Amino acid sequence: MLELLEYHKNKKENKKTTACFSWTEAVSKLYKEIKKRGYTKSTLKTYTHWVYHFNNFISKENCLDLNTDDVQQFLEHLAVIKKVKSPTQRQAFNSLLFFFRHVIGKELGDLSKTIRAKKSNYIPTVLSQDEVFSIIKNLNYPYNLMAKLMYGCGLRLFEAASLRVHSLNFYTRQITIYGKGEKFRSVPLPETVIEDLEEHVERLKKLHQKDLNINYNGTFIDESLERKYKNCAKEFPWQWVFPAKNLVFVPDKKEIRRYHLHKTNFQKLIKKAIRKTQITKRVSSHTLRHSFASHLLLAGYDITTVQKLLGHSNVKTTMIYLQTVNLFQPKKLKSPLDIRLDIK
Repeated sequence: MLELLEYHKNKKENKKTTACFSWTEAVSKLYKEIKKRGYTKSTLKTYTHWVYHFNNFISKENCLDLNTDDVQQFLEHLAVIKKVKSPTQRQAFNSLLFFFRHVIGKELGDLSKTIRAKKSNYIPTVLSQDEVFSIIKNLNYPYNLMAKLMYGCGLRLFEAASLRVHSLNFYTRQITIYGKGEKFRSVPLPETVIEDLEEHVERLKKLHQKDLNINYNGTFIDESLERKYKNCAKEFPWQWVFPAKNLVFVPDKKEIRRYHLHKTNFQKLIKKAIRKTQITKRVSSHTLRHSFASHLLLAGYDITTVQKLLGHSNVKTTMIYLQTVNLFQPKKLKSPLDIRLDIK
């Protein structure tokens, strides 16, 4: 009897050791785990990117065979061979941490002895107010309004693009931002943009009614929300503040829906506006957010206030803007060309 029990025990252990979890299954589960948490498409793209490169580097067919040493070797490969910067190595680590914890079901061990990538001395590009206004002037409606909100509220591009009407509160003069990692924050609504924004909302109402007249299925919205709040996709408060020009047909569901303005369109237009202004700095749409933070610090606001407005989890992330402030307020140091020395 004891021999029979021992036989079944060994059989179960062998099954555990021979269990296989393929990369195809892992990526499929990764997609489900990210979607379940409501993360953005860019997060999914980033995580799958690093999982793909990790797979190519390790070359293990069974994901259950992966361990902490594999991760350490990969991170050191990025730092030593690929010579990536610190933020890139950290991004790879965060992606694999999620992959191990939520997909494979393992916790990573001690990685404190891992060779770290060199920290970058990067200082964000910051525009003067005149430069910001000149860029906005060279943008057509509604992109100019979108740029005003990005600079006036310190929004990331995806935050501005994915704003919904219910996020605007004209009574309290605030905007509710749903940012990274399902976190939300409230920021003051700039007084100078309120009138333009109110007119914009009236145009949105007309567009919304036009969509309803053709029996469209509503805006794109999270499936769990749509199950909880029936017909919310068709209700005006859930519509995009910056909707796409054209409706989209979804073949799988045979539905007609409306998406928000595509981020790449804004990026292309802002590059054209920068060329027109002949600004020689290296500028992108994110520069508006950098300028927001730097200009508030220059105006005398404390670092923790700016941190909350930007939605940073750690004040250390916000500290980088102290360096940009120093660029606007340099020490009064003269060049030898401007100094007359009494040395013979």
